[in-house]
Amino acid sequence: MKLRDELPVDHHLASVYRYGAGFCGLVLLAFAALGFADALSPFDTAGDTIAGMTTNVALSVISTVVGLALLGGAVIGGNFASTLNIVVVGLFFLSGFAHVFVLDRPANILGFGMSNVIFSFVMGLFIATFGMYGRVSSKLSHDNPYWAARHPEQAAREKTAARTAPAGTAETAGALTAAAKPVRRGRR
Repeated sequence: MKLRDELPVDHHLASVYRYGAGFCGLVLLAFAALGFADALSPFDTAGDTIAGMTTNVALSVISTVVGLALLGGAVIGGNFASTLNIVVVGLFFLSGFAHVFVLDRPANILGFGMSNVIFSFVMGLFIATFGMYGRVSSKLSHDNPYWAARHPEQAAREKTAARTAPAGTAETAGALTAAAKPVRRGRR
């Protein structure tokens, strides 16, 4: 299953992915701009504090690149924005875990403090909410293309029932309800 092909271009979830990527991209660009305005040295491990977090020019450059990537995803939208958000989430979590181990050490070239680590995890969860919304859940609606891809047999039954029953009749509602019931399989 290619997830980028499953969601129609005009699906309502596309706007969630787009706005989430755009908002998170703007937050990262604002943080980067404040870091550049302070004009620190590139790899200063005792960087200045901006918005409660330590920063240096290297971290500002990385924040700019990721922020622009998220804004690009917001412009493109759709499944691309969702997939990009999920990739960025992985990078945020990886960064958070990696920097926990290098706090107050010379290997901390981005000048991370504990507040930066917490921000990495919180921003990662925030972006994950936008990137995975409507893709990962146990209660997806049956018109969701991700649900249909995970339940092809039941989706085919529902589609067949919707096509065969006349529109707007009581039989349509009954056929869709009967087709929507999950198939019970016995335990072995």
